[in-house]
Amino acid sequence: MDERETKRVIWTFSLASFLNDMGSDMIYPIWPLFVTNVLKANMSALGFIDGLGEAIVSLSQVISGYISDRIGRRKIFIWPGYLAASLSRIGYAISSIWQHLIPFKILDRAGKIRGAPRDAEIADLSTDENRGKNFGFLRTMDNLGAVCGILLCLLLFNELGYRNLFLIAAIPSFVGAILILMLTKERRAGITKVFKSLTLKDFNKNLILFLILSAIFALGAFSYSFLLIFAKELGFQVRFIPVLYLVFSVVATLTALPFGKLSDKLGRKPILVLSYIFWILLCICFAFIKSYWVIFVVFVLYGLHKGSLEPVQRTLVSELSPEKYRASILGTYQMVIGLSALPASFIAGILWDKISMSTPFIFSFILTVLAIIMLFFVKEKNK
Repeated sequence: MDERETKRVIWTFSLASFLNDMGSDMIYPIWPLFVTNVLKANMSALGFIDGLGEAIVSLSQVISGYISDRIGRRKIFIWPGYLAASLSRIGYAISSIWQHLIPFKILDRAGKIRGAPRDAEIADLSTDENRGKNFGFLRTMDNLGAVCGILLCLLLFNELGYRNLFLIAAIPSFVGAILILMLTKERRAGITKVFKSLTLKDFNKNLILFLILSAIFALGAFSYSFLLIFAKELGFQVRFIPVLYLVFSVVATLTALPFGKLSDKLGRKPILVLSYIFWILLCICFAFIKSYWVIFVVFVLYGLHKGSLEPVQRTLVSELSPEKYRASILGTYQMVIGLSALPASFIAGILWDKISMSTPFIFSFILTVLAIIMLFFVKEKNK
């Protein structure tokens, strides 16, 4: 594939991701309020639903990643993923009790079958000199879509309410699916003839250690819903909650590409350490500083954390993986993160309900420090 075609594919993937995140983030700022205020779920139920969603992400990505490597195809997993996300939002709109959300959350997150094959394709089309940049661009488009979605949420929520807004949010992901179908061609990698089953031997010790420390961090990295509900408990009115989510998304949008480029120059580990430090500062603020105004600082820190974490961790995993198993290992990585996220949000909900609002943040602080210590023992590729 020539350079012009490569750029077109990456731009198409990024545009589809922009549209999907725009639809998602028309919902995300008001999701925890819909679940708790409208459908009357407690924090443990909210944590269970959010955690279940992340666990489904993990399983869908490892399965799609393995099959994608096995058959040497990527596109067949990407457009159905966006279609599933679109259909799930229609399901949210017609739910009348919180239990109804469960199958639609499963459908929504099963749509993440697109993730590992898409990321593997981007990694394959990139070089060591621009891989961080390309993943950073993808995350920038993700986050820019999130900003647009939040702005639409702010503009439309008071007029439309929860359910009508969910229905409108289904449209962008459907358009993204059509774009993938029309503007990209399946690139047959010729893997089928040489592919063998992925085994533990295909995971080098640095990759295994990174998977372990990522799981430990994810066990404490509960859903963003807890941050929004915390802000509400400190006095933010419901109509202003999406503004906080907007602050986070704008910061993540502005920093994802620079952090990706910086990781190309300085290495992946320094940027990952920085992302963990941002999360630690967030936990300290929420655990010990009960100030109305510090909430804005916290959501800036959350944006810096996401902007530095997401493009760089994918880049590092792809570089620690054998090329022919990239989609499988990226999927395995997401599985590890997702299976940790299920108990993470559920545990956070229990700690919140049974002890205090601050306890989940203290628990997460401890796990993040442990993850940083372990990261120092991971060696990057060619370092």
